Amino acid sequence: MKFEKKIFLDIVYVILGAVLLGCGIAEIVDSFWSGMGGALIGIGAIRIFQFVKFRKNPEYREKIEIEANDERNKFISARAWAWAGYAFVVLSALGTIGFKIAGNEVLSQVCAYAVCLIMVFYWIAYLILRRKY
Repeated sequence: MKFEKKIFLDIVYVILGAVLLGCGIAEIVDSFWSGMGGALIGIGAIRIFQFVKFRKNPEYREKIEIEANDERNKFISARAWAWAGYAFVVLSALGTIGFKIAGNEVLSQVCAYAVCLIMVFYWIAYLILRRKY
């Protein structure tokens, strides 16, 4: 199962997070990296907890396996990604216009570049999927 293969990575997250947090406390790195360390510790701990629960609770295991392998859930997930992509493009395009009107050239360009980048990713994915299917 995927959980068993990823448990090592989760342990690495906790260790790396502890190192970053320790370096932040010792003032070797700034607060961004110590905050990142705290987040890595939290993510790793939650994932390890989920792994232990997955191994010990057969009802939870069945629920997770159904969610991972159910066609309906895969379809819903794909549609959610599509909606999120559409919303991102529209909001970034509106941000490009809004920031330009507001006189903030840098944020306007960032939004415009984001729209261009997502459209390039979409085009590449479309070409790959068209060949695959």
